[in-house]
Amino acid sequence: MPQTKTKPKTIGQQKRNLDNASHPLRPVDELVPSRYAVKIGDIDLLVISDGVVTPPAESMATNADPAVRAAWLDDRFLSRDAFDWALNAVVVRSGDQTILIDSGLGVEVPDFRRAGHLIHRLEASGIVLASVTDVVLTHMHFDHVGGLLVEGVKERLRPDLRIHVSAAEVKFWTEPDFSRTGMPPALEDVARRSSKRFLEEYRSQLRPFENEYEVAPGVVVTRTGGHTPGHSVVRLASGGDRLMFAGDAVFPVSFDHPEWHNGFEHDPEEATRVRVLLMRELAATGSWLVATHMPFPSVGRVAVGGDLFRWVPVWWDY
Repeated sequence: MPQTKTKPKTIGQQKRNLDNASHPLRPVDELVPSRYAVKIGDIDLLVISDGVVTPPAESMATNADPAVRAAWLDDRFLSRDAFDWALNAVVVRSGDQTILIDSGLGVEVPDFRRAGHLIHRLEASGIVLASVTDVVLTHMHFDHVGGLLVEGVKERLRPDLRIHVSAAEVKFWTEPDFSRTGMPPALEDVARRSSKRFLEEYRSQLRPFENEYEVAPGVVVTRTGGHTPGHSVVRLASGGDRLMFAGDAVFPVSFDHPEWHNGFEHDPEEATRVRVLLMRELAATGSWLVATHMPFPSVGRVAVGGDLFRWVPVWWDY
């Protein structure tokens, strides 16, 4: 049975740790909240929205019957043409380490004008780039490494920055295979170019791991594969509390249709297997879930709903 957990402490309770009112928000861009803080035992965590990307709606379910996919969208009053995917990154503070998990889109896809805000939102949250000791990449798609490629960012990061990514992911992107994805050719080109540039600029700071690595006390990154060969998730555990940052293993459609293939998955069948295993784990343990493309703030739990799953979002606290 899922464990009964206390509600995570939220923005107001964590302001002293992860917020700084002396960094003003941009007046137009920040009309809605873009950060949400929680506490997992002794670990501080801040979800930061990089914005929203809008790929074709069919990319979220490439193997679905078009009529069934359209009905799913209609039931939620969503467009049948372009599906809004939230783009979330996470900052974790454990001990004396400040860890950035994924880095958002940057300017890798200019057509996605509603995303690429992570860097100034980090600063608005009082997080100086030079304070980041570690970066964990769930994988190397352009909407996860792009923030590190923004002009001027590398120069503001500390020279001894450690970047943790699975060895399988690094190997894959030296000669990537898109034969089983549903990516538009233009985005394939972006993915190739971004990963190549990332490896060229940051190779000396990479700390590849094989299957699992403890980045900081209570912060463990584990390779799952599926979405990409080296795709990984990050689990936090402290004081009896748990949270998983699942990267691109779970999408909004995954609860009703875990069998639907995402167009950006390089091994769709394996990605489905991983997705189901992770959601079963989350339902059994009562762990909090944050995922890259779940609607912001993307904090919630997974419950079993018959033969499928049910998303239970956090009850916002102001």
